[in-house]
Amino acid sequence: MAYKKIEQYDSSVTNGLVEHYKDVLRLLDEDAEREGLQKTPERVAKAMQYLMQGYHMDAKAILESAKFHEDVSEMIIVKDIELYSMCEHHMLPFFGKAHVAYIPNGVITGLSKIARVVDVFSRRLQVQERLTTQILEAIRDALNPVGVAVVVEAQHLCMMMRGVQKQNSLTTTSAFYGQFENQATRSEFMKLISKKLS
Repeated sequence: MAYKKIEQYDSSVTNGLVEHYKDVLRLLDEDAEREGLQKTPERVAKAMQYLMQGYHMDAKAILESAKFHEDVSEMIIVKDIELYSMCEHHMLPFFGKAHVAYIPNGVITGLSKIARVVDVFSRRLQVQERLTTQILEAIRDALNPVGVAVVVEAQHLCMMMRGVQKQNSLTTTSAFYGQFENQATRSEFMKLISKKLS
């Protein structure tokens, strides 16, 4: 019995992308019908739909699906959240980690929901600067916390594979709201995300 992988994709989107990717291969002087490339347009079409799934996800709904009333007023940090995104300028990947903190105002959310919010905005064509602020705004708007902080560290293949070709460069962006605009609170957050557990 032949192996069959079960996947769900929009067939009209897949078919449209397949034809365009066949054209891309031809324009690059490749033979789209040779054995190694016959299924490549379909694979890429499905991969792009997966990588762009954030357009069909609602960050606010995700956060509100697990809201709990708790008398907590200390900083909550979820750090080292892996992220993978696509640079909208060259459609090449950038990848790294997000560190997210908020200070509740009587309401908390499930910790996994913070990581899901990172996925919502990273699974789109992006720039790192916008990604950072979108994560902050989603948490601010859904939870109404006393403060929110987001730091994203990423490597960009558009800088590593082409152009300046700087393989060891790391881009860091940050966004702060509310109590995190206070220097002492911000410094505490930066210290905690830099610290390694022993």
